[in-house]
Amino acid sequence: MADTLMAPTLARRLTAPRPAALLLLVGAAATVGGALIFQHGFGYVPCKLCLTERQPYYLALPLLAAALLLPRRLAGGLLALAAVIFLVGAGLGVYHAGAEWGFWPGPSDCGGGAGPAPAGVDDFLKSLQATRPVDCTAAAWRFLGISLAGYNALIALALSGLAGTAARRALRSG
Repeated sequence: MADTLMAPTLARRLTAPRPAALLLLVGAAATVGGALIFQHGFGYVPCKLCLTERQPYYLALPLLAAALLLPRRLAGGLLALAAVIFLVGAGLGVYHAGAEWGFWPGPSDCGGGAGPAPAGVDDFLKSLQATRPVDCTAAAWRFLGISLAGYNALIALALSGLAGTAARRALRSG
């Protein structure tokens, strides 16, 4: 009997505005941090869509930090905005993953982030000859058949759901 009561109580506690904002802040920071580790630690050069998919997280992080500090009603508004931002991020992830699977074409101008900065003009010209843009339609890495873009879509969707639930609770109870 205690187990059946524990899950709803835990869910209620985690969807209160402050705990939810903290969970969302940690989840968003971990997601962007993971992408940066793949880029700088493992040498995966991000494509244009990869970099675009990070922008919702960069936008949401300060909103979530503010939601930790503001009164319940204002925090609820910021959490609602974060839910929409993460939903847009999930859409970007779905678009990117779909382009990787060939469900639809990716952007025609897809190129990736740059490597280390060249030391001089001659090095820059040499690097231009050797540089090839990263293709947005080719997954650089997959785990269990899901690419990083696919995982981003799933994570952003989960974050959106948590933010939306917490926002609804905060705005209803005022």
